[in-house]
Amino acid sequence: MFLGPYTIPIIIVFVASLLIQGYLSRTYKKWGQVRNARGLTGADVARMMLDDGGLHDVKIIAVPGNLTDHYDPGKKTVNLSESVFGVASVGAMAVAAHEVGHAMQDKVRMPALVLRGKMAVPLSLGMNLAPWLLLAGIFLKLSGLLWLGVILFGAALIFHVVTLPVEFDASRRALVYLDSRGLNGTVEGQDGAKNVLTAAALTYVAGFAMALVQFLNILGIARSR
Repeated sequence: MFLGPYTIPIIIVFVASLLIQGYLSRTYKKWGQVRNARGLTGADVARMMLDDGGLHDVKIIAVPGNLTDHYDPGKKTVNLSESVFGVASVGAMAVAAHEVGHAMQDKVRMPALVLRGKMAVPLSLGMNLAPWLLLAGIFLKLSGLLWLGVILFGAALIFHVVTLPVEFDASRRALVYLDSRGLNGTVEGQDGAKNVLTAAALTYVAGFAMALVQFLNILGIARSR
């Protein structure tokens, strides 16, 4: 962390992010223990939603870990964690439907999803270099390196901005599908699915907030130099 004019906001957002992660863990733990109305596992729900959407070629794969679920647009696979793949809970159902929501976005080539995919690899490499560029720019007094680091942090902020509508739309697609197919069952099931996806969405909001204050902090440092 670089000390600058936004150091205190960064600390505040970091603490808030930890609290949100805790909230997500508690929310998923709660609804991960509540059996869904139809007794369908996460893999069952994912397969049903994929087939209904005409995505018969998209595979569903079990991956290790907890809440490591993701859709891989390159391999066309919905990857579900151990707590989702074979579990017939409200939480597993919601998470699985959310990941298939990304597959549906991929099918229609949602611009934000396509842009995020193109940014992911180069941005990951760039963010590994960014702190070193900033340090070199500060200590060697090379403004070019310093501003290059600022640009990379700005690119990270853009990535988070693009991610928000992608994740919100996937959750919207998930809830619409679960309701239309009657998979939520009771009002409790509907609330549970919504709570899980809302908690997950908050983590992306926190990620955006952290990227924003980090960028403003780095920008402040660069301008003061």
